[in-house]
Amino acid sequence: MASAPQKAPEVTPIPVAVSPGGQRRLATRASRRPDLSTLAGISLAMGGLIGGLLLERGSIQDIAQTTAAMIVLGGTFGAVLVTTPLHVVLRALKRLGDVFFDSSEPHSVVIENLIRFATMARRDGIVSLESEAESIPDPFLRKALSLAVDGTDLQELRRMMEIDIVQNEQAHEAEARVWESAGGYAPTIGIIGAVMGLIQVMKHLEDMKEVGHGIAVAFVATVYGVGSANIFFLPAASKLRAKLREAIAIEEMALEGVAAIVEGLNPTLIRLKLESFDPRREQPKPVAARPVPASPPAPERRPPKARRR
Repeated sequence: MASAPQKAPEVTPIPVAVSPGGQRRLATRASRRPDLSTLAGISLAMGGLIGGLLLERGSIQDIAQTTAAMIVLGGTFGAVLVTTPLHVVLRALKRLGDVFFDSSEPHSVVIENLIRFATMARRDGIVSLESEAESIPDPFLRKALSLAVDGTDLQELRRMMEIDIVQNEQAHEAEARVWESAGGYAPTIGIIGAVMGLIQVMKHLEDMKEVGHGIAVAFVATVYGVGSANIFFLPAASKLRAKLREAIAIEEMALEGVAAIVEGLNPTLIRLKLESFDPRREQPKPVAARPVPASPPAPERRPPKARRR
């Protein structure tokens, strides 16, 4: 009697992680994370100022003056609006979040994506990157890769993307200058506020107790002007410029990577080329030069003796 065929054991399918496109999207989607250096710097500066005030037996009410804040902030941003076009000021206000949050992609993530694109292009041709190019979140890399897939000449591709880099740099530099201008105007507006307070004090010289209190309140505007300029406005402009330099470096690296893909270079060579753009990579240690031993002095040669005839 033939035995019944045994049922094949069920094999549990291995879960597939994600499609290559999904992996790319997860890898290139920059997470918005707090900028710890900005938060720590502002906290340390404010803590030092308020702590020093309290150690001198002062109180927070001594510097909590709504009028002084209104004079300094209103006068500062009014002066900024006079010197800067409105659309640039609005862009600078939107960019203020980049001071407190960091959404830039690490160099290593961009390099890994470019290496994956290069591997696909060598295996299946550069046209196979068409679907990948359409779903790239970064507009600069998406445009560069789309031009490469469309068969744009390499020199023309470089020229177009370099124009984009220059335009982005100029736009972000204008936004940083808004906060730099605010840092220049705030101390002067603070002095104006202090003078305005002193004018009001001079009207009531009959009560010396009130005069002393009024002078102390008048100088709060100076504290607000100098403090806001040196703790926030000028550092914010410097932070935006630092992030601008990092973004330009990533764009230049992406352009070099796309150009290498168009040229059909080996992915290993592309990786070595792109890693030179990463400022956080370990620099090779310089090798100390060994001293060259001095060569022994050559023996003195005596002239040959004349033969006797």
